[in-house]
Amino acid sequence: MPNANRGAVGFQSSEFEQEYERPSKTEMKRQSDALQALGAELVEAPRDRVKRVPMPDDVKEAILTCQSITNHEGRRRAMQFVGKKMRTLDEEEVALIQRTIEGWKGASKADTAAMHALERRRDKLLADDNALTTLLAENPELDVQHLRTLIRNARKEQAENKPPKAYREIFQILKQIEAKKKAKPADGDDDADDEDSEQDDE
Repeated sequence: MPNANRGAVGFQSSEFEQEYERPSKTEMKRQSDALQALGAELVEAPRDRVKRVPMPDDVKEAILTCQSITNHEGRRRAMQFVGKKMRTLDEEEVALIQRTIEGWKGASKADTAAMHALERRRDKLLADDNALTTLLAENPELDVQHLRTLIRNARKEQAENKPPKAYREIFQILKQIEAKKKAKPADGDDDADDEDSEQDDE
């Protein structure tokens, strides 16, 4: 028999409304999966980067431990534990981790672009003798004879389909030049031609 006083004693009060305000099972599953994926991304990241990520020590320890496990089943269990630990984080902690990872991706894109610029300049050195003249004018300290020999050998390697030893050495020289440039503050004129110089000089 229905209780006429049921509403009066609080059974139909905010208790039921609060229950509906909670995230649905689907939403909770989505959030859980997202945190598991974020944990997996951290596990795949270099250890030195993970150590610098701002997060609770127990979460960091779980990630670093998982990285060191090579056994398939052991790693699977460790990944589940990482997911469990990730779900203990609050929204602010998760957002901070996500921003850190986005920062890595931005840095990686810049590194990739710089590497491609170096590769383009190396290819230009092999294709055009004037490119070497330009490089030497910008970097008079370079060993002209050594560079000429490397370029000649790199062309031979390509023609004869040999291992690219000289080709790689040219890249390393260009990389060292760029590292020295970054170590020194650039002049205002260099900054004005930043886009062109990145393509040619890097």
